Amino acid sequence: MKFVCLLVVALVGAATLDVKVEQLDLVDRARSRAVPVLTYGDADRARRLVKPAILSHGYGGKHSDYSFIAERLVAQGYFVSSVQHEVPGDEPLPSTGKPYETRMPSWRRGVQNILFVIDELKQRQPQLDFAQLLLVGHSHGADTSMLFAREQPSRVRAVIALDNRRMPIPRLHQPRLFTIRSSDQAADDGVLPSVDEQATFGIRVGRLPATIHNDMWDGGTAAQKAEMLRLIDGFLRELK
Repeated sequence: MKFVCLLVVALVGAATLDVKVEQLDLVDRARSRAVPVLTYGDADRARRLVKPAILSHGYGGKHSDYSFIAERLVAQGYFVSSVQHEVPGDEPLPSTGKPYETRMPSWRRGVQNILFVIDELKQRQPQLDFAQLLLVGHSHGADTSMLFAREQPSRVRAVIALDNRRMPIPRLHQPRLFTIRSSDQAADDGVLPSVDEQATFGIRVGRLPATIHNDMWDGGTAAQKAEMLRLIDGFLRELK
């Protein structure tokens, strides 16, 4: 296993935060599969982060594409692991057929990646309290996160899904579920809960009037990223 470590100084309001970023080249030997992970933690060794968060990128993206979210989560007390779900040799997603059916194998592979990373983190970061696990994902990664919530509801406290479009949000009281919707991409029928279902299960739906689907990453403007972070911050305050 190889790793690369660097420090990033992030601005959080008027304060600064030294974020330690570490590349872990993990291998799931049970599946003979590489699972690269970027971890984000607080460089101040006196501060122990105990809340784990796992971040999943959109299809065709990289695990380094959402650093603005990862750094904000560190500021909120999370130790963040951003997983590279697609690696060389993976078959591309099918371009025909029903996305819910054709993309399911990729989502299930992502769920297995997350389970593997959880097991690795339990050994490498024993201070983490997995009763507080937060999943965050964008697009394909958001669909993966919602599938995890559906299949492993007792293992995750909350999910923040940025524009999940294919995987229906599970109608569950637990975990706490929050979907953030872009201004330009509609979800498939049945993905989003009705107003009554939102009230019944406590599912949150947030809107981004100034942010399109393809700008929901580090490449978005400062204003767009601020719009996303405001919604994320508000949801995290509700979890406390």
